[in-house]
Amino acid sequence: MPTQPKLQKAVMTAVRDYLCLTQDETFLVVTDEQMREIGYALYEAGTTIASEAFIIEMHSRDLNGEEPPDQIASMMRKVDVVVCPTYRSLTHTEARRIASDLGVRVATMPSITLDILSRCLSADPNKIIETTKSVAEKMKKVQKIRIISKLGTDITLYVKNRRVISSTGVLRNIGDYGNLPSGEVYLAPTEGKANGVIVFDGSIAGIGLLKDPVTIEVKDGYAKAISGKEEADKLTTMLNKVGTDAFAIGEFGIGTNYKAKLSGNILEDEKVLGTIHIAFGNNIGMGGKIAVKLHVDGLVKKPTVYFDNYLIMDNGKLVDVDHDIDEDTSV
Repeated sequence: MPTQPKLQKAVMTAVRDYLCLTQDETFLVVTDEQMREIGYALYEAGTTIASEAFIIEMHSRDLNGEEPPDQIASMMRKVDVVVCPTYRSLTHTEARRIASDLGVRVATMPSITLDILSRCLSADPNKIIETTKSVAEKMKKVQKIRIISKLGTDITLYVKNRRVISSTGVLRNIGDYGNLPSGEVYLAPTEGKANGVIVFDGSIAGIGLLKDPVTIEVKDGYAKAISGKEEADKLTTMLNKVGTDAFAIGEFGIGTNYKAKLSGNILEDEKVLGTIHIAFGNNIGMGGKIAVKLHVDGLVKKPTVYFDNYLIMDNGKLVDVDHDIDEDTSV
């Protein structure tokens, strides 16, 4: 399968500079029929570096967080580096968690496009690392996070003693995992304690860019009412297919990638500087307790965010955070 030059350059950057693949490592690409072109391009790039490279294709999954076949899960545990350009995300799967626990570096790329790949991987990795680490340091030892927005978001999440995860997309160490491209800081809020209102106005995973806001009333950690227009109905249907715990708040995150733009693809959207995202459903892989087969992120544009009583973001602008970059204004 011939690879166009723009894609060839992007996947080589991914394999060499972000996955940090070396000549003595084995490399596996897990893909599906919808992501075949990028999957094979990554495989071809990997063959130029790794001691052995493999590619395996499965049927695309129906939901983010749905497990791959057992045969693929087994193979993921037997190599050094795995990359997953798949239609639905494998990030919050047992297959990924076990592979990471065994020391495999795993990058997931749900619904990645050539445009996203080329744009986001043109960012300076060191700048993304700098911003991400700065935000993460300020999130440590925080007990509660409050998010408000002009459209009506006002929710408080309790996060005491929860592990803060810095996802830069640069996977250098044994067991590292995350999205590629990346650029976010996230954690699993304490289950059963969040209260308030969320108004998603950016995008929602599996739905795309929002034409109308989706308002969610949260009580004791669960979405109790979802209102809006057509997209609110779609979200309700998605969560209902899985069950009660799909309505539980599973994640809070802040985007830190200055090259990311709102595109309707949650892989990129949740990394956009000037946004936060809150997810419902599975959070086992980030230290939480919700073990359902669904993880759905929603985006809030230009929020104001407090870590305890400290202002970390003011209407989408990071406050007192080390990042020598031009912030994207597309949000």
